[in-house]
Amino acid sequence: MSILIKDATILTQDATRRRLHGDVYIEDQKITQVSEKPVTVEADYKIDGRKKLLLPGLINLHTHLPMTLLRGYGDDMQLQEWLQQRIWPVEARLTPETIASGTALGALEMITSGTTTFLDMYFFEETIAEVIKKSGLRGFLGFGIVDFGTAQYKSDEMLPACERFVKTWHRDPMIHPVVAPHSAYACGPESLRRCQEIATKYDVLVHTHCSETRDEVYDMEKKYGKRPVEQFHSLGLLTPRMSLAHCGWITKTEIATMKETGVAVAHCPVSNYKIGTGGYAPIPEMLAAGIRIGLGTDGAASNNILDMFDTMKFAALGQKQHRWDPRVFPAQTVFDFATIGGAACLGIQNQVGSLEVGKQADLIFIDLDQPHLTPVHDPVSHLAYAVRGGDVCTTIVNGVPLMLDRKFLTLDPHETMEKAAQSATRLTS
Repeated sequence: MSILIKDATILTQDATRRRLHGDVYIEDQKITQVSEKPVTVEADYKIDGRKKLLLPGLINLHTHLPMTLLRGYGDDMQLQEWLQQRIWPVEARLTPETIASGTALGALEMITSGTTTFLDMYFFEETIAEVIKKSGLRGFLGFGIVDFGTAQYKSDEMLPACERFVKTWHRDPMIHPVVAPHSAYACGPESLRRCQEIATKYDVLVHTHCSETRDEVYDMEKKYGKRPVEQFHSLGLLTPRMSLAHCGWITKTEIATMKETGVAVAHCPVSNYKIGTGGYAPIPEMLAAGIRIGLGTDGAASNNILDMFDTMKFAALGQKQHRWDPRVFPAQTVFDFATIGGAACLGIQNQVGSLEVGKQADLIFIDLDQPHLTPVHDPVSHLAYAVRGGDVCTTIVNGVPLMLDRKFLTLDPHETMEKAAQSATRLTS
């Protein structure tokens, strides 16, 4: 398949962050030309880039995809009350059918809003993989591990099932299995060690929640005499293969440990602020230490949307407000986190995250011909502060159009939304 894009404003996100006006040619899944001069070749698809902004697809570094079914279910509640009264009772009733419908809805939402790669953590991940494969998205799929078992597996069945999942998918070009122990408080030392062994054996990533709330940190200190970062470090999990979601309650000493071990961080400001964790992840200090950082929406149950533009804006504004400094987190920095930074966190920065010759063709178009995006003094500023997910008009992943001029090519939006609504009703009634 070949695609020729003409007359677009292009944000390359390459090493020099080049901005140019010109053409892009895609052939056999890869970008073969990025040119300010006209490209004159025949192509299967020809896309008019006038009044559009072309940029790398966004990378969502932390979500729980099927929780789209719980969007708005139990808002404005204390965290433990929300979990015990709303989330856990529903999760006990999950089935492959409900997981499939929630996953398809999440995939549809991400395609609509410009996410091309995402890192998931949930249960029934085998079902999620099948749905994502059909959707065309690039998925890093975390097989969730908890010591108390799930609706799918008893506690002693989870780790063997996780290894089977990793073994099945670890050579797939678009589906990347991930070992995902839920947290240091939901997984004991032995479970965490086994997770690391599986990840090492198959050379896959490890993803977990870390220091999301103050209570989590204090409870870990009380139970193990260690904060979450120290617990992971003592068990050998802190390696360049691991990414930590949240990190809202960590210290300078822990940042030094994270730098030394090479871990990555998924910053999830919207869900943290909505749940009221009270902590501000020390992202400027992590950035200064050279820690790899990306952005995550978290699940739709604790964020309500999977819009990475919304997350970029919250990431920038939250830190500015907290630090009393509007210069903290400029637009280019948060845009980096959502693209090339997220790719680096996943270890695929040589494949995606920027528009460069030889890279996989993961890219999106923003429709600039709208009142709230006029005028365009600085397109990167627009991405951080003005663009919404609904402004995305075309999404291409691995050189394949998934949405072209707001028409879906891999998922049926009406069928997907109807099935998801029915599943949500069955789960929550």
